[in-house]
Amino acid sequence: MSYEFSAADIEQMSALGISMDALEIQFNNFRKKFPPVHLHSAATVDNGGILRVQDSDKRFFSTLFDEKRQRLSLLKFIPASGAASRMFKDLAEFSSVYFGVCYNWEKEFPSVKTFIDNLPKFAFYDELSETMGNNGLDINDYLHRHDYATIVNYLLGKKFMGYGSKPKALLKFHKYGGVAYPAVIEHFTEGSRYARNADGSINLHFTVSPEHRSEFEQTIAQLKPLYKDVTFNVTLSEQKHYTDTIAVDDYNNPLRDDDGRLIFRPGGHGALLENLNECSADVVFIKNIDNVTPDNPFEATPDPEPVLWKKVLGGILLSLQEKTFGFLKILDTNPDDAIISEIAAFAKDSLHIALPENFGSLSRSEKTAFLHSKLNRPMRVCGMVLNQGEPGGGPFWVEDADGNLSLQIVETNQINRKDISQEAVLQSATHFNPVDLVCGLRDYKGRPFDLLKYRDPQTGFITHKSQGSKTLKSQELPGLWNGSMAYWTTVFVEAPLSTFNPVKTVNDLLRKEHLS
Repeated sequence: MSYEFSAADIEQMSALGISMDALEIQFNNFRKKFPPVHLHSAATVDNGGILRVQDSDKRFFSTLFDEKRQRLSLLKFIPASGAASRMFKDLAEFSSVYFGVCYNWEKEFPSVKTFIDNLPKFAFYDELSETMGNNGLDINDYLHRHDYATIVNYLLGKKFMGYGSKPKALLKFHKYGGVAYPAVIEHFTEGSRYARNADGSINLHFTVSPEHRSEFEQTIAQLKPLYKDVTFNVTLSEQKHYTDTIAVDDYNNPLRDDDGRLIFRPGGHGALLENLNECSADVVFIKNIDNVTPDNPFEATPDPEPVLWKKVLGGILLSLQEKTFGFLKILDTNPDDAIISEIAAFAKDSLHIALPENFGSLSRSEKTAFLHSKLNRPMRVCGMVLNQGEPGGGPFWVEDADGNLSLQIVETNQINRKDISQEAVLQSATHFNPVDLVCGLRDYKGRPFDLLKYRDPQTGFITHKSQGSKTLKSQELPGLWNGSMAYWTTVFVEAPLSTFNPVKTVNDLLRKEHLS
């Protein structure tokens, strides 16, 4: 490493748990850059990359899951540490331009006009009105006078409601019985519907930011008593500081803050692999905090479609896992050629594991060792929805340096979009990743996998941000459901659009799915 660090720098890194070896790897990544993922083709229903479940099989897999889960430990894992700043990006920009009374602004900020025109429909409206009232302001008066900037400031400002800096989990998304509740309640309700353990308990794990942990704890304490005859075991964790990455300038020199301390930035949601690795459960459901729909926890209603599909995905996982575990036990007994061929066909056809071209010429022991190593891995079944133009990742067949194909969830920033052929593959994608995963984290002997062994460190990426007149560069670790699960057994399943109702902007809460 060519850069010299002071004793104070080393002390700072030590406090974060970042070693000099880890820092050297980060600098090498800046110098060499991460190689782009090489797409072979989009994973589709037609080419076998995505499984389409027939109507007659939905109930089968759902029932299978309900039967088998009684003997398993279940956990719902929800990344919830990110701030909602992007959700209010247009409102924040509007309030930085306009102050007080606003005229002739509608064409410049059409999304803000939509927000203002529909303000009473938002679940947080009553709190906003009350907050302004507590400061001697009548929200209706400010609406009448076109003083929208003040209203926005009361919603986003840290001195008031602070929605511009809070995590989405703590924002009021929906109302039940005339009472507004934060988005986190939906995950309690979902968990009670499909993630109940044999003893009746539901295990939920939220990743949170340190500055909001106290408010999370208060919110969770308020929600638990709302559910009768249900025991929630809720755990929280924070992103590990040793996963932070150093910020550098255009010349890869470390950047410092006004106090002369090195600037380290969070390593993205890929850093949460460390948190997931510490969770103890047989089956883990992973879902984004903002992908929720209204589901009244105080009414006994049939399972909505998103819940049914969670059970379907879970049933598919447990079905494949049962076969995989059985075959692994057979592989431990020195099986004959016929059984090895059967296992190889299952690995190739059901788990999409690429067999080497010379597999047929390998010795029996070599075939056994290969199949054992490929089958004995964490498994994930991922719901995929039809592509509706949403930004984000999708399912693809990816080709490695040896020409082997595997199913991967790939983000657009992992792709060389200047390559015409790669862009063509990207544009041919039929499905989108809604982050709807069911994961098996234990091996066939019941031992937890060390998930850190199944990630591809070369699938991180470098981000660029402006800091005054300078460019700040930092790294993000391989995404939690991207490179961090690169060497998992992966199965993609087509799920209906009703399972995907994200809230990426505040106006998404005006969609009919969120107002029902």
